[in-house]
This record gives sequence, C-alpha cells and structure tokens, in this order.
Amino acid sequence: MPRGFFITFEGLDGSGKSTQISRLAAWMKNLHEAEGSAVVVSPEISSMIAPVITRQPGGTAAGDKIRALTLDSRSSGLAPMTELALMFADRAQAIAEVIQPALDAGRVVVCDRFTDSTEAYQGGGRELGSEIVLEFHRLVCGALKPDLTLLLLPSLEASLARARRRNERVAAQTARDEGRFEREEDGFHRRVWEKYREIAGREPERVALIEGDLSIDEVHRTVATAVAKLLGLDRD
Repeated sequence: MPRGFFITFEGLDGSGKSTQISRLAAWMKNLHEAEGSAVVVSPEISSMIAPVITRQPGGTAAGDKIRALTLDSRSSGLAPMTELALMFADRAQAIAEVIQPALDAGRVVVCDRFTDSTEAYQGGGRELGSEIVLEFHRLVCGALKPDLTLLLLPSLEASLARARRRNERVAAQTARDEGRFEREEDGFHRRVWEKYREIAGREPERVALIEGDLSIDEVHRTVATAVAKLLGLDRD
C-alpha cells in the first residue's frame, strides 16, 4: 500500500490554525461527494481522503498529559531544555501511536504543529537555537518530515490579541488554562515569528507561507489549492 500524506499546520497561537484545519477536513471529506466539483478525485485518492486529525502536544493519552503540563500557566520554572525534551517525548509517542500507523495505512494525516513549532518556540523563542532542535528531530523522528507544511503568519499583534482573548474565554468557561506561552513578553513572540519566517525561507519546497491578515475564506482557498496540488488533484 502506498504511504499516505503528512500535512502540518504551523503558526503562532491565534493565527487561525484550528479554524483552517476544520475547514480543510470538511473540504477533504466532501471533495469526492460534491456534484460538479472542480476537483477530479481518483478512486485511489478517494479511499484515503478523509484525514486523520491530530495535534501536538497532545493527541495521545501520554501527549495530553504533556500538553497539560507544558501549556498550563501554573507550570512555572520549566527550564528551556526540559520544555524541549517534553515536546519531543510527546512527538515520539504521537509518531508511534497515531502518525506512522496512519501513514502506513495510506491515510492523510493533518497535524496541528510538529517539529517546526519546537524550532520556532524553543529554538527561537527560548533561544536554544535550531541545531539542537534539528538534532532531537533526527534522533526521535528519523526521516519523518511533513510532505506539506501550511504556515499561517498573520501580523504578530493580531495573532497575540486573538490568542489571549481565546485563552481567557476558554479558562472562564472550562477552568482549563493553556495560556502559558501567551503570557511571555512580546520579544519572545517576535523571536518565534522570525524563526518561522527563517524556516519558510530555508524550505520553500515544503513550507507554504500564508502571510498577512487575510480573511478566513482567503486562507482556506490558499490551503485547499496547496493540498490539492500535493494530492495530485486537478483543479479547473
């Protein structure tokens, strides 16, 4: 059976990743069902078109515990290297339990964050540098890299404002606190944003940079076009 496709979404919190993943999943699910679709889907692609959706940190029982620890604002005092190691522990479990089995079964995997996030947040934001992150990736992830990364980079100010509003709303409604990174100073987020741009410049064949304060529909159209190209679908 042919290997499936591995698609990741990246960007600052508040960049719209969750919304675009939901839009993409619905688009892919309905792709081969819509009459008069502009996309021609082969039987081989049709059988694997409904994506497996996961996220990092999280997506497994162990990963959800790591997510709770690393994102909770009460987790003060985590050393940058501890944070880095936890992210890759989560990633190792996700690859073994979710990502690799789905790819081996010929499925499309859509993951909210992967190693690019670690390079941006811990390598850039925490100033550990890219080299150690990429070495961890080599040791933990082997040759596994996304086939396509959709990097959403609206303005830094807009992303942070949305993320902080969302975290306050979620905390008030559920008592779940995932705002630890959003509480960092603006300089931290500027380094993350700049590291993401560095990654996009270094790997333009993999990373589709979607930049600027675009509408949800504008971003979705760009995402759908990139995914259709990856899957070998014909668009009119």
